Amino acid sequence: MDDRQNVLSRAPLFEGLDDDGARALRSRMTDVKLSRGEQLFAEGDEGDRLYVVLDGKIKLTRASPDGRENLLSVIGPGEMFGELSLFDPRPRTSSASAVTDAQLAALAHDKLLIWLTGRPEVALHLLRALAQRLRRANDVMADLVFTDVPGRVAKQLLDLAGRFGEQQVDGLHVNHDLTQEELAQLVGASRETVNKALADFVARGWIQLSARSVVLLDTERLRKRAH
Repeated sequence: MDDRQNVLSRAPLFEGLDDDGARALRSRMTDVKLSRGEQLFAEGDEGDRLYVVLDGKIKLTRASPDGRENLLSVIGPGEMFGELSLFDPRPRTSSASAVTDAQLAALAHDKLLIWLTGRPEVALHLLRALAQRLRRANDVMADLVFTDVPGRVAKQLLDLAGRFGEQQVDGLHVNHDLTQEELAQLVGASRETVNKALADFVARGWIQLSARSVVLLDTERLRKRAH
């Protein structure tokens, strides 16, 4: 199994499939390459396929009425997006663009629906993924109401570390590839307020900051601050 197939095997779409089933599904997918900053689809576009990230990072955003961009999430290798319109065939509710150079595997909904016939276990995995996304959205809403900005910053750093972190001798290195403005959007606060929280964490010795990356030095303190 090559590296890309290993990444695909982590996606909800492939969970529970044997090797033959995984190969059959993979044969129905097409590869998509994006350069950093390139848009994959825009809010309001027709949703006719889902995607699994093979390499790189994708951001999902929504535009406010005054034209400002709101970062909803960052998607990395093994994660899936665009499946909502499979069950609710309406226009895209967000825009997707590449944070880094990225490679995706795309699967048209019509091909997937045909393939799902007689495979209820795969449909259950997809529904579980949607349920997890809804639970996550509920958590975000609760955090915006009940958690202060430093707590939300700590929680986002831990979430990014869980998906993109690499443990090294000096700490947990997280190459999130986000600008300061994008990180602030992900937290749901102003850039100035988020930068103040980050500076406080640095002063306490919990993290080290670099351009588009961070090193977590004291994850236990961050976990306590996130609650």
